[in-house]
Amino acid sequence: MATKALNSTLLKKYEDILKKEKTQTQKMIQEINQLQKQSSRDRNGDLSSYSVHQADMGTDTDESEKRVYLLNKEIEKLKLINEALKRIYDGSYGICEICGEYIPEKRLKIVPYASYCIECKSKEEKKARRRR
Repeated sequence: MATKALNSTLLKKYEDILKKEKTQTQKMIQEINQLQKQSSRDRNGDLSSYSVHQADMGTDTDESEKRVYLLNKEIEKLKLINEALKRIYDGSYGICEICGEYIPEKRLKIVPYASYCIECKSKEEKKARRRR
């Protein structure tokens, strides 16, 4: 476990990292949405764009499902980033939401929007696997 709070310089650094990540995530969401709209127009527009063979239709559906999955992952990431920014502003950034200990900076460098320390995150993942 980490034993100290992040100083104001580090908090500013993580705020900048999170804002950059937020911009990139929003851009990714827009690109996926644009692809979905384009794909939808292609399917609903000109008859020549329709897949003729069942395998082609299956591929089109599979690609659409992948985009929806990616879109959902990016939306979830955006939510986590926004929550992390809120924690920076309210002074609770870098503190595990479960045990209250400081999250090691090593973890925050890898996952700047982390809200759990490694130990608590592992416990949560084990609980989730047991529920499935």
